Amino acid sequence: MAGDTSPATEVDERLAEAGGKSFRVLVTAGYFSPGWRAGGPVRSISDVLDTASAGVSTILLTRDRDLGSPAAYPGLSGTWVRRGRTDIFYLGARHPAHWRTLWRSLRSARFDLLYVNSVWSVFSILPIVAARLGLLRAERILVAPRGEFGAAALGLHRLRKRVFLAGWRWMLRGPRVLWHATGPQEVADIRRVLPRARIGVVAIAPGPEPHPAPVALPATDHTRLVFISRISPIKNLDLVLAALAHVRAPVRLDIYGPVEDPRYWQRCRELRAALPDPSVVNYLGELPPGQVGATFARYDASVLPTRGENFGNAIAESLAAYCPVVCSDRTPWTPVLRDGGGQVLTELTPAALGALLTRIATAPPEQRQAARLSAGEAYRRWRRSRPRISVLDQAWQAIDEPSHRVPPQGRSS
Repeated sequence: MAGDTSPATEVDERLAEAGGKSFRVLVTAGYFSPGWRAGGPVRSISDVLDTASAGVSTILLTRDRDLGSPAAYPGLSGTWVRRGRTDIFYLGARHPAHWRTLWRSLRSARFDLLYVNSVWSVFSILPIVAARLGLLRAERILVAPRGEFGAAALGLHRLRKRVFLAGWRWMLRGPRVLWHATGPQEVADIRRVLPRARIGVVAIAPGPEPHPAPVALPATDHTRLVFISRISPIKNLDLVLAALAHVRAPVRLDIYGPVEDPRYWQRCRELRAALPDPSVVNYLGELPPGQVGATFARYDASVLPTRGENFGNAIAESLAAYCPVVCSDRTPWTPVLRDGGGQVLTELTPAALGALLTRIATAPPEQRQAARLSAGEAYRRWRRSRPRISVLDQAWQAIDEPSHRVPPQGRSS
């Protein structure tokens, strides 16, 4: 961003030119584009910013590097960058000069909303503390837990999270703090942890654009399966590998994704080695976002028996590419899968998943092609039913009209 004018000042100038009412939002996220290893939240936050109305003015604060990367993004570290109508600051947390630049830009700014993505991230904790102490002037705080209050997510590092919440819970209470849930299940998850939480927005991401209807895949002597996700216990790749021992029909499984948990990945490698033919499983490394949809389109089905998702961007990407999904019943996608999008796994055991995979692998090619077409059409129907309104516009409405806030039992979007 050229010159000494701060983003907050430029926001003021743009609003004066527009001459209309505005809603000023400071968004914080641990990771953002051009990074992608943090998975779905990067895509979801992009959707939030891209779908905001012209009356919403946004500034985003994020790290200057991708998840697990020791190197900063070239040319972005410590700088303000314009993306669409959002000004983004890429912060190197260990660089005092970056903090000084950020403070000079934001110290005089007033925000209607501080929107933090995650409960545990330092990029949420520090801004909330600053807002509570009056160092950051934000009228309201909107917290998006991004599935972190789901039972499976809370089960990882359980003791550490319980200790943290015991000391942090009071900061997440009060009339200034609202919550963003992605559906009725996350409303229940939030209220299980914070019974008096005020749910300000219930909104799910719109999902990617659907691909054109596909032609039939080339004939092979095996069924093509794919797993595309972070390699983490919550994604349950070990269950997929254990299930393959129960599949007697010929299949091949390709795995894509960053290794988030090396110890867990070692367990997955051991399960692969124990298969009667380990060569049917291939790990093909990390997959840049721009290649995900085209990759899904090359397979008969994707497999993601996740332990819990508040949305599941990989599921949406697969369906958008006409790739049926074999998925657990612990996501918002169960109705879409039962509408033709794939298969719902209700019992997370190797035998149960193996039976579903066997059903797919023994189907004739024309039936697998029909399943692909059905998956894409189910996704199109779902996407047409979604409201095209940004989370930030919904938060603006909830703040301006308190009667529109979600009652204790929640509401569907």
